Amino acid sequence: MADAAAEGPPVRLVVGLGNPGLRYARTRHNAGQRVVEELAMRMGASRFTARYAGLIAEARGPHGPLTLLIPSTFMNESGGCVGPAAGSLHASPEQVLVVHDDIDLPFGTVRGKCGGGHGGHNGLKSIIRGLGTADFPRVRLGVGRPPPAFRGDEADWVLSAFDESVSDVTALVADGVAMTEVAMADGMEAAIARFHARPSGERSRQRHERSISPTGADTGDGPPPTVGDSATDSREGEG
Repeated sequence: MADAAAEGPPVRLVVGLGNPGLRYARTRHNAGQRVVEELAMRMGASRFTARYAGLIAEARGPHGPLTLLIPSTFMNESGGCVGPAAGSLHASPEQVLVVHDDIDLPFGTVRGKCGGGHGGHNGLKSIIRGLGTADFPRVRLGVGRPPPAFRGDEADWVLSAFDESVSDVTALVADGVAMTEVAMADGMEAAIARFHARPSGERSRQRHERSISPTGADTGDGPPPTVGDSATDSREGEG
């Protein structure tokens, strides 16, 4: 394990972005939430309680206490949850790790980033406002761009369910968990060095090539989502 001091302050808060409610639970926009739910189970911290306009689970991280957070707000209001949580936990922006979907990455690709813009992602845009800075680390989950035949815009695309196979979506979530774990233990720079070693999209292509026959789209089989079913906000709040 790398020296935490060499990589900056340790992660204190891990945020999984998504929209609340069963309607959105298996959509591309909720990939970050799914990673944090899986991470919580792996860390033995799957009991979430309501706080900070979200749901939190307390865990023991590689460098001390760690809080896992899933906002209960809609995506474009995520900062109203993350900002107060970080403040209450005395976590600097550099200690807030945000896991989110990214349409600019090919499906199945997982990449890390330290700071930067929001790239049109409403959740990141809101968190930047909530933290007062863009200087926080991110784990980016590639969900790809809509194909030419898709009827709708980019907002419709990220709010649609995955049509890739269950195994490929499971692999995306697993890779997201793995990179998040490395970032928590050794810092984002170490995670980037490890997970960016392969060309972008290679893991996804290899999984596709190994696949003999489709296993079916990701239709939501598996454990129910953590966040309550209250999806009544407008499209602006969803995307």
